[in-house]
Amino acid sequence: MQYKKSVLAALCGTALFVCQVQAAKLSILIDDFGYRQHEENQVLQMPKAVSVAIFPNAPDSQMMMNKAHQQGREILIHLPMAPLSKQPLEKNTLTPGMSAGEVKRIVDQAIANIPYAIGINNHMGSAMTSSLTGMENVMQAMNAHNLFFLDSMTIGNTKSVQAAEGTRVKVIKRNVFLDDVQNEAEIRRQFERAIQLARKNGYAIAIGHPHPTTVKVLQQMLPNLPSDIVLVRPSDLLNEPIRSSASAGKPPKITPAKSAAKGISVCRVKHPVAQIYADSMFKVIGESLATTPAVLFIERQYHALTTFPHMQGAAPVEPATEINPGPKNK
Repeated sequence: MQYKKSVLAALCGTALFVCQVQAAKLSILIDDFGYRQHEENQVLQMPKAVSVAIFPNAPDSQMMMNKAHQQGREILIHLPMAPLSKQPLEKNTLTPGMSAGEVKRIVDQAIANIPYAIGINNHMGSAMTSSLTGMENVMQAMNAHNLFFLDSMTIGNTKSVQAAEGTRVKVIKRNVFLDDVQNEAEIRRQFERAIQLARKNGYAIAIGHPHPTTVKVLQQMLPNLPSDIVLVRPSDLLNEPIRSSASAGKPPKITPAKSAAKGISVCRVKHPVAQIYADSMFKVIGESLATTPAVLFIERQYHALTTFPHMQGAAPVEPATEINPGPKNK
């Protein structure tokens, strides 16, 4: 029995290791927690790798934080920051004109309100995140705490990375907004786009909101993730290189060397070659491994142990076919 368990454990461990090495990472964060109990409770029924960003001063923030924490789910503070456009603002919204002391007071209070948070991301904030002085004040306030900053990328001219220089604050950036358009077909399209970016770059961060349409699409698509995509938490991506959306995935430009001799002309491919993803690769490898002598031997061992229980604990069974048998003694 112990031998059978060891064999199965080795096989499972090897398969898990291969999947982890090859899989592309997808992180999903749901913002704006604290106002929509019904939809937020539905989000909390999704896989635990789906993380949540909670307003520090919303009516249901404490309750949702405690529920998420009890699940072991990753929590961020959804910190309100001033936008460039004029619109209603949350309480204690950070603005570029605030003093460093005022920014620190608001950040410290937000952390006290959401004590289980391990990071902060911005709610709106195009005016604040594009202000170097303003973001330096934020990073200095965060520096006293062991928190990372997930830039929601509400503006391309963000100064979050530059402002974090010289502090202990790590910065990661959103790649896809799932639900800028509240339409199921568009949300699905954005979800697929996040998967494609994860395959191209190795990882992607997608942000959504607890809207009924977003919840419905995620409920349908998360159980059917491709086998080469693994859900991860935002903190699992802190050591990944930051890629801008403009340059992500583009190969470096190569200038061919000049030669006096005329080389052989290259055969041009008229039709683009179809992409082959890791899930297809796993299938091919699995089919190939299934017929190798080692796997066939393990299958025979497993069959013998399960078919003849009285042999459990006995020495491993030798293969049925002898290899290069010597002459028999007379």
